[in-house]
Amino acid sequence: MPALKIGLLGGSFNPAHDGHRHISLTALKVLALDQIWWLVSPQNPLKSETGMAEYDERLASAKEAARHPKIKISDFENRAGTSQTAKTIAALKVTYPQHKFVWLMGADNLVQFPHWYRWESIMNQVPIAVFNRPGYRYKALNGMVAQKYKENRVLANSAGISLRAFPTMKPPAWTYLPQTAHKVSSTEIRNYRDTAGKACS
Repeated sequence: MPALKIGLLGGSFNPAHDGHRHISLTALKVLALDQIWWLVSPQNPLKSETGMAEYDERLASAKEAARHPKIKISDFENRAGTSQTAKTIAALKVTYPQHKFVWLMGADNLVQFPHWYRWESIMNQVPIAVFNRPGYRYKALNGMVAQKYKENRVLANSAGISLRAFPTMKPPAWTYLPQTAHKVSSTEIRNYRDTAGKACS
């Protein structure tokens, strides 16, 4: 496989939706990525198993929502037996040493990032692109992670820097993309389905 610049979007995808697709299409364009891999997690360690759909169902919803030849649905975490991002990225870099990986996350996840397993090692493994989420911009940009790594933030068009070069930068490096706010969330979709199901029963 030739060397590629690949964005990694991890999550439960319970279910996958247009918000995931919107982030991915923006990343492909702004960061000049060759592909996006949706890493469907067997079980997010920070989320309850209550209300979690079966893995195959979530994998299928991701394939249905992607609708783009450059968005690939991956069961790598399930096959590797890990759901912790630090371990997943380390395994991916060993398995695919020729690729350049960028971790993609929402601003809400940047706020809770210090609760992730070995989160600082994630910062040191790959560049991280943070996408705007309604209501989280201030918390994300003024939170612990942003403050600790403020010298490593990459701004578009700052000092002649283009975000198209971002995937090849040496970590720690992170950037914030404000133009990607999307109101849809997996939780809202599940709540809507539950409400609609009760109304029809």
